[in-house]
Amino acid sequence: MDDLVGTGFAAGTSATPVPGGTPAPVAFALRRLLAERLTEVHLPIVRRMHQDERMMAMIGGVRDEAETVAYLERNLTHWAEHGFGIWILRDPITHEVVGRAGLRNLTIEGMPEVEVAYALFPGWWGRGLATDAARACVTIGRDWMGLHSVVGLVRPANLVSQRVLRKAAMTEEREVLHGGEPHLLFRTD
Repeated sequence: MDDLVGTGFAAGTSATPVPGGTPAPVAFALRRLLAERLTEVHLPIVRRMHQDERMMAMIGGVRDEAETVAYLERNLTHWAEHGFGIWILRDPITHEVVGRAGLRNLTIEGMPEVEVAYALFPGWWGRGLATDAARACVTIGRDWMGLHSVVGLVRPANLVSQRVLRKAAMTEEREVLHGGEPHLLFRTD
């Protein structure tokens, strides 16, 4: 796995502690990715993501302005309340935005879970970066924050994302309904 090579644990920058574990970093670096905590200044980036049909095809489709603003507000609140959330991913050389990844609380069939989430702009597909990001999220969730398990949700037709989750040490557990749609639930051991 691409080891985490740096974190945002400078004085005054760590996220709210998570009971039983270390808080998630507000920023971290991998060999091929930089990650920074989602903030209000990322609205134009999120807007661009939500208008990219290929990027959004397997994660609910293109979103309008109101849905994009609601997504940003919901994820900013998640960080404030839970001390972890979505990071914006950048290329470490050019600083170009690659996509997003993170950890977020959700309820699946009545049970609270923490999900690994990721999405990359199509120009960055096929390079193993989604796997790097998913592995980093699993490491942060399990090893740093002390979570017993993290999950991944993927639509049955999304074979590429299923491979990413398997490479991130997750195994397929079962089919579930999420948002009224069938998904495969993957889980760390």
